[in-house]
Amino acid sequence: MRLPPMALVLLLWAAGLGAAAQFGKISVLFQDLRGIYAGQGEVALGLVVSVVGMVGLVFGTTAGLLVARIGPKRAIVGAMALGAAVSAVQALLPAYPVMILSRVLEGASHLAIVVVGPVLIAQLAPEERRPLAMTLWSSFFGVTYAVLALIAPGIVGWGGAPGLFLAHSGWMVAIGALLWAALPADPPAIRGRMGNVLAQHVQIYASPWLAAPAMGFCFYTFLYVACLTLLPPQTPESHRALMATGMPLVSIAVSLTLGVRLLSRMPAVRLASWGYLAALPGFVALWLFWGHGSGMVLAGFWLSAALGIVQGASFASIPELNRLPEDRARAAGAIAQLGNLGTTTGTPVLAAILAAGGPLALSAVAVLAALAGVAVIGWQARRRQARST
Repeated sequence: MRLPPMALVLLLWAAGLGAAAQFGKISVLFQDLRGIYAGQGEVALGLVVSVVGMVGLVFGTTAGLLVARIGPKRAIVGAMALGAAVSAVQALLPAYPVMILSRVLEGASHLAIVVVGPVLIAQLAPEERRPLAMTLWSSFFGVTYAVLALIAPGIVGWGGAPGLFLAHSGWMVAIGALLWAALPADPPAIRGRMGNVLAQHVQIYASPWLAAPAMGFCFYTFLYVACLTLLPPQTPESHRALMATGMPLVSIAVSLTLGVRLLSRMPAVRLASWGYLAALPGFVALWLFWGHGSGMVLAGFWLSAALGIVQGASFASIPELNRLPEDRARAAGAIAQLGNLGTTTGTPVLAAILAAGGPLALSAVAVLAALAGVAVIGWQARRRQARST
């Protein structure tokens, strides 16, 4: 089956939606799972959500090395098949240990998809549309959560928790089959030896080309996921729903419009720095308007817009800095690893700071984190310049 390049990009993005739903379906069903696994405790239930991300945190860079070895088509099709299988098992509502095991396997599936997706999109998209394609890919989490908020209640109302698991399994089967039929075969040159995994990790993080997208992206996930989690409950009730639904939508809209336009005018790494700098007034406004509904919403939307630009620019910097497919796979693996580090640490750290020091302390630490993102991006740029001269 032959498809135009941008149709393949959309198909890969659909695979990303399935990967994001591996998190989203559990968030939707969390109250149901509390009843199903009553007596397990809150920590055990939280593990059902977080263990998928823990797989990426531990094995993100390793996944990039494996993809470079076995080829992206086989990796993503295999990951979609594995994702479909574990969702079907979860529809049986198995005993807690089996559910946790299925989530570990789902973490491997998720990791392979989020590593392969940007690699293939960068390879397949026409050069003039690559910034749009990479920014579209970066939106898959936000879009998935927005769509699940609309359709998941109806699916659960019709078929309960098993219905949602089976719907997800069906999506993974359908998109995986289309990818198998439509993607070009893996070129033999992309399949290499793994070599010493530890040494290759050192090589990735020592490289200002391979590690730069991930090191900048880490501060984005640290800030953005925490803002999405912490700000809506702190907003006055009359504006809470607007804050919760509007922030991800604003982020997606700005990254796909203004972000793409700016990527045609400046390098992605520079735009990521400008995105962090643009977020600074938002954090100050958040402190100034804390507790005031309209002011908090405007500050939250400003932050979402600025950080949305960082999101798209970070993924666009993978092909900008790395020309070879195997290097892009390794850079994407590093993004998965450090992105999960930011996601895992951001919410608990900023929640503790908010509880201890209030909104001023939260805003101050967020400003420092954004400036740290700018500093790391600039440091890696100077390293690249020094090595090129």
